[in-house]
Amino acid sequence: MTTRRARPWKVRATATLVGLLTVTTGVAAAQTQQSSAPTDAQASSGHQGGRNWPERTLRAMTLEQKVGQLFVADVWGLSADEAHPGNREKYGVDTPAEVVRKYHVGGVIYFNHSGTDNIDTPRQVARLSNGLQRAALGDEPRVPLIIGVDQEGGRVTRIAEHVTEYPSAMALGASRDVEGARTAAAISAAELRAMGITQDFAPVADVNSNPLNPVIGSRSFSSDAELAGQFVAAQVDGYENSGPAAKRVSAAAKHFPGHGDAKDDSHVGLPVIDRSEEDWRTHDLPPFRAAVEAGIDAIMTAHISVPSLDPSGDPATLSKPIMTGLLREELGYNGVVVTDSLGMAGVREMYPDSEIPVRALEAGVDQMLMPPDLDAAIDGVLEAVRSGRLTEQRIDESVLRILKLKYERGIVAHPLVNEHRIDNVVGTEKNREAVQRVTDRSTTLLRDDAGLLPLSSGTGKVLVTGWNRPDYPGYAAEPVEALARALAERTDAEVEAVSTGTAPDSATIDEVTAAAETADVVIVITNGLRTGEAQRQLVERLTSTDTPVIAVAVQEPYDPGYVDMPTWLATYDWRDVTMTSLAKVLTGERSPEGKLPVTVPNGSDPEQTLYPFGHGLTW
Repeated sequence: MTTRRARPWKVRATATLVGLLTVTTGVAAAQTQQSSAPTDAQASSGHQGGRNWPERTLRAMTLEQKVGQLFVADVWGLSADEAHPGNREKYGVDTPAEVVRKYHVGGVIYFNHSGTDNIDTPRQVARLSNGLQRAALGDEPRVPLIIGVDQEGGRVTRIAEHVTEYPSAMALGASRDVEGARTAAAISAAELRAMGITQDFAPVADVNSNPLNPVIGSRSFSSDAELAGQFVAAQVDGYENSGPAAKRVSAAAKHFPGHGDAKDDSHVGLPVIDRSEEDWRTHDLPPFRAAVEAGIDAIMTAHISVPSLDPSGDPATLSKPIMTGLLREELGYNGVVVTDSLGMAGVREMYPDSEIPVRALEAGVDQMLMPPDLDAAIDGVLEAVRSGRLTEQRIDESVLRILKLKYERGIVAHPLVNEHRIDNVVGTEKNREAVQRVTDRSTTLLRDDAGLLPLSSGTGKVLVTGWNRPDYPGYAAEPVEALARALAERTDAEVEAVSTGTAPDSATIDEVTAAAETADVVIVITNGLRTGEAQRQLVERLTSTDTPVIAVAVQEPYDPGYVDMPTWLATYDWRDVTMTSLAKVLTGERSPEGKLPVTVPNGSDPEQTLYPFGHGLTW
């Protein structure tokens, strides 16, 4: 493992701005190449069509167009007309715009990882959105897209550069600042909508009741169902109701009926939740009920099996007792139900790709996200209608919900965005300062037996070291460097940063230990000590020196259960905004205000509580 050592922090951090030259076609090119597409004026006005637009549009659609509306596609490329081999391989066409036109899809989802990377700069995203909307509106009847993204905050952040950063849901839960969570959602909504994104697959309504959960963790607000429900309702309100319609997006609470107690990852298998229906109603249901009562536009399904709710063994996504019996009938929800990605193993273990969307529709689902074989999925639904297995009326029910969402969210009236106003809305100083104030309330001091905090003004040298993941998909995860910068801005001490990656080798551990010997205090960042043996070795070696050590868990707060340290803090994520809040606490600029939103067990004896729910020290 190579070690990245920074010089004493005197260099101002800057984000790399990738020029817009990477965008192969802009607005004018899109209009030229898509002769059938409407002009901006045509697309943005005169298509509201009155409150009967959804019903009238539905009547004008062919069966193939209606079935297309049931699917949300992932596409490859930074512009609507960029030819990319990924589109050719999966869809048989070259560009994102051609995918939209070929399949009449109801929506598109953006990603920031290799392959389907759709994200460079906010203005580029706006151009992509406009180009895709023109492609959708070039056919009759003109039906705009829902353009979605997973912008939860914390580790699940698709658009990370040049926008306002957001803390994780668990950090918000630690702040206990419900109004702050509403504010963060409202700011996120305004910035996303300015880029042409009309749906955020957030908030996470799962209750992280299982500390071993490999996929939810800090994406959840809390292990307490009532507290999680308060934050879910607040964020739904922030996303959907704050400001004028042009600054709102659809929220999508996920993952019903609740992924928080899973011990397995549904991306790689089908988790089975072995809890009684009574426990489910107590521990998982309340946040989803809160989302429904808040008027949420969409709810995303979970690829999990819950035998107490449906003994068939089917994943919840394909379960009529869960999707219709519980969500539709008991909760009275009549909004859009969208699946989690149909490419995940949790939903593909039992049925072929052509059968899954048919069963989802039979269960009560409306929209299918990212089918791995879109041709097979669409053909499967069409064949089910032609054979009489599904009625066209059943298709119409789902399509009408989707069209109503588009109408009521203002996408029909305003499908396009002003690409030239991006800088006035996205990543503004006002937005960043507002979210920073919210994040500042989240840092949680769990233990300080040695009385190391706040750092003494006479501290001469600080070593910041530990976990970072520069290869994180789509963006660098460099909390060591971020914290070092933030500390250097707030102290006269010499601050040295030595990142160790996710699993430091023995040479790296030796080097960091030697550096610790010359420091006055060491701050070591951890993430995932339960499975991170090399990280545990690093922390234990550091404690063998004579230098005081401050440990910080920067994702899930369960790390203190695996290494006994006299000083522990938890931040719940590792983004710059959160490292800035941490630096304020370390230097005494702010007192720690965070309260644990979960219980932290002893790692060697999970039945023993190390730090209880609500714990948090201050000065």
